Formats: sequence, structure tokens, C-alpha cells
Amino acid sequence: MKNNMKILIGSKNPVKANAVKDAFSNYFNDFEVLEIEVDSMVSAQPIDREIFEGAENRATELRKINREQNMGATYFVGIEGGITNYYSKWFAFGGICIMDENGKTGFGTSPLFELPKKTISKILEGNELGDVIDCLIKEKNSKQKTGAIGFFTKNVMTRKKSYTYGLVVALIPFINKNIYFDDS
Repeated sequence: MKNNMKILIGSKNPVKANAVKDAFSNYFNDFEVLEIEVDSMVSAQPIDREIFEGAENRATELRKINREQNMGATYFVGIEGGITNYYSKWFAFGGICIMDENGKTGFGTSPLFELPKKTISKILEGNELGDVIDCLIKEKNSKQKTGAIGFFTKNVMTRKKSYTYGLVVALIPFINKNIYFDDS
């Protein structure tokens, strides 16, 4: 595996950066994670397809920045939190796209968790889940801490843990290149 590998993540949120470190440390030793804020080019509160589109847009933008600035990064990570409707219920989760320097991608998700009805109307009115949760729990910036999932699980699952699991599954194609990528 590559030494002194650079991984770019499209966010300055320390929860997301630490999740990247945890996930990649399962498979790689010598790497650094660089945080670069990039636009997801989707709604502030992504719904359904926008979640994966936003994650992929972030990874694509990082790959472009890497080429333009000759940063020498190997992987580009986009994480986009959002909501989706399944089985007449609303769920929150993080969509994840990991892209390599050749443009190959792997996708994953954090665990989905059901949202209470009292939060959905506020979210569908255009408010971000993090802001709605902050009002509900009377805290500020919970998305840079344990997140909504931390609150609802009584901190058994935190936002960082859930993203770490999603990142691990998004890495599957890269740790099994001979199965997932034809030219490997």
C-alpha cells in the first residue's frame, strides 16, 4: 500500500475528517487527511438522489482541485447527509462517495435511522436536519459533535461512528480492485 498517501475530504467538519481517519486506518498505514470545503452543488438539506449526487460532486471537485494544484492525493471523499422516504417513513443517513485519482468510485451509506414526524415537516420546509435537532435538544452545532443519531441512540451510535461504517463499505471496491474494477 502507498506510503505518505494523501486523502482529501470535502468538508471542514472534524466529525467527518475523524471518521475518514478511522475508516482508512483499517486498510492503510501512512496517510494524512486534508480537509477542503467544497460545494456539494445540491440543496442545503439533500433529499433522496441528491444525497449521493452531493457526495459524488464533492469527491469530483476535490479530484479537480488535486489536479489543478498538483497536491498528489490518492483518494477524494465526499460525505453528504440527507433524508429519504422508505416504507412511508423518513430516514436520515449519510451518503458517501470515495473516488481515486483515476476517477474510480465506491459508494456507501451510514446506517439509516428513522426520524420523528415532528422533525420532518420542519425539514421539508427547508430547514437542515442539524438545525432542527439543535432546536429540539437545545444545543448548538450538534452536527459537529454526536449528531442526530447520537441524540436518538443516547450516544450508543455517534455521527462519527456511523460515517466510519459507511466509509468502510465505500472502500470495498478499492480493497477488492480485482473484483470491482475491470482494468485492475
